Amino acid sequence: MADEALTREFEVTVEVPETDPTEMSGAERRVALVSVGRVEAQLAGWKSRLIRAEREQHGEEAAERVLRDELQSSRREASRDVKTSTQFAELPATSAALETGLIPPGHARLIARAASEGPIDEAVLTEAAKRESFDKFAKTVRRNQQEMSEDDGQSILDHQRQKRSAKAFLSRESGMFVLSGEFDPMTGARIDTVLAAKERELWNAEDPRARRTPRQRMADALAELILEPGKGKAKGTALMVVADYDVINQELVNARLADGTPIPTAELIRLACEADLLPGVFRAATQEMNLGRKRRTASDLQRAALIYRDKECIGCGTSAHRCFAHHVRFWNNGGPTDMPNLVLVCNKCHHNIHDEHWEVTQDPESMRFNVEPPPDPFPDTGVDSYRPSQCNPILLS
Repeated sequence: MADEALTREFEVTVEVPETDPTEMSGAERRVALVSVGRVEAQLAGWKSRLIRAEREQHGEEAAERVLRDELQSSRREASRDVKTSTQFAELPATSAALETGLIPPGHARLIARAASEGPIDEAVLTEAAKRESFDKFAKTVRRNQQEMSEDDGQSILDHQRQKRSAKAFLSRESGMFVLSGEFDPMTGARIDTVLAAKERELWNAEDPRARRTPRQRMADALAELILEPGKGKAKGTALMVVADYDVINQELVNARLADGTPIPTAELIRLACEADLLPGVFRAATQEMNLGRKRRTASDLQRAALIYRDKECIGCGTSAHRCFAHHVRFWNNGGPTDMPNLVLVCNKCHHNIHDEHWEVTQDPESMRFNVEPPPDPFPDTGVDSYRPSQCNPILLS
């Protein structure tokens, strides 16, 4: 009864319908999932308040111990939840939106983390969190941090560098050697560029009939870079940095990595002195950006321009360095190797397009490309309108 009273007090009501989800239509399942998501957010807000009260009364270590003992949380999860609950106390708009189910817990944690690193506009971020996907919102948070920073974002980058860490250990559970690390975005971009280049080198050397999985290839690339640094020559490892030129003041402004991550001016100057940067001016009048049917694969210049334009896989957001230059109108159907007909897609999205009938679309306003799944099957029959009859499961049976 006490549990029910607490639940009613915070207006968190969970009513699980008796309907079998497999008997629901696609629309009904989506509505149910939205309801579950809102309840999860409300419970996360209530949980945070409980943790904060436990911490204030008995201390941080005691609060973490309760989470480990009562909720069977790992040490890392318990530490994160206690820290986040404390941060939420300083973010009233974020806490209110979470407790009413208006923003997901992951979005709220992004706001809390950003607030711990420097000033943010909480009201702007809370509103954005209500309508943006996690990946898009993460970029919104980074931009907001840069805009609100009093030192061009240098303190944020310094803070991230202080938090760098790496772990290497033998897993007792699997018996596998585990290597993981966290780096500031500048160091991470340089590591990712070199690693992706080595992955492409391995991919080109593979037997097309017996390819490794992307994760296996990444593991092999990392092992080779560490154990055999002199083997092969990973090409295309220059770090791409994008900046606008202020004609009036005759200086570079708004410097950023290819994926949009902002770069402080002092960091840009350091990179210009130390790193192997890839300068580029993309002008159709001076550069051959359209190759027509002269060649099937995109040129190095086209690939650089695609990274600048698309920034990442247009379907799922995978790093641009691990993407293919895909022909929107297939090459086999007469599609040219021209910039308007090329987009960046990762291996999985490339497979979805060619084998699962996903479609590349372009927003008429933003001109951004996207990858859309095929139409949903009809709920009452299970027969869809895009696959031939022999591929429809219900007709096969």
